[in-house]
Amino acid sequence: MEHFFIITNKSKDPELEATNRVCEFLKQNGATCTIFDADITSEKYEVTGKLNIPEDAECCIVLGGDGTMLQAARCVFERDIPILGINLGTIGYLAEVEMADLESALAKLLNDEFEIEQRMMLKGVLKTEGNPNLVNYALNDIVIARCSSLKVHNFNIYVNDMLLTSYQADGIIISSPTGSTAYNMSAGGPIVDPKAQILLLTPICPHNLNKSTIVLSEHDRITVEIGKGRAGASQKLEVSLDGGSGRYMVSGDRVDITAADKVTRIVKLRSESFLNTLRKKLV
Repeated sequence: MEHFFIITNKSKDPELEATNRVCEFLKQNGATCTIFDADITSEKYEVTGKLNIPEDAECCIVLGGDGTMLQAARCVFERDIPILGINLGTIGYLAEVEMADLESALAKLLNDEFEIEQRMMLKGVLKTEGNPNLVNYALNDIVIARCSSLKVHNFNIYVNDMLLTSYQADGIIISSPTGSTAYNMSAGGPIVDPKAQILLLTPICPHNLNKSTIVLSEHDRITVEIGKGRAGASQKLEVSLDGGSGRYMVSGDRVDITAADKVTRIVKLRSESFLNTLRKKLV
């Protein structure tokens, strides 16, 4: 690889010290790089932002935490450009390169000593009275949850247009395998190898005896419908993709969730297994 596009979380690198360190190393070794000159974490790019990526860009380098990686993935996946994450955050399941290993990691990248791991993405189609088919994408998860009231809400779950079950719960998480270690894990859902091809449906604090995650095929279509509240009252919730700014939903609204046609391509510089990485992160 010789041509790079760099996205930085400016709240984690306000003086661009880490970003400039990356650029200087790449340029000193004969590569070119273009720095995205806005903030990927701003609301403008959080949900539907499209970046002006150079045509010759071969790789997107993301400096930040996993949240920055998620937002970058949603902005660049249509270009089919692989992403390398440099961790300026804390846990860093997605952003695997630490600053202490920066130069050695970039040297591997320049020498094509890496693998590309494909990660399934989620496609969400929001169906409301005002927007019957609003489409967006997520790498981790799509969450439908309460936005203000502490009341328990009603959800009807359909799979391939057939009613599967109904929940009284605080919310519903539809997760990809990559997102299994995020909100899904915190809500008691299983940890899944990110290379798997499945959909995970996990209720948030359900008032049901069955609190288990439902695991479905990548070919299934999950529909979450907002039910009526007590005495037929309308409920108001919020749907959020990868933890970004959400949109309101009310009783009768639906969101259809499937595996997306495209994937996010993650650059892997280390050969260690997912289980070994997981063991280190969970200590």
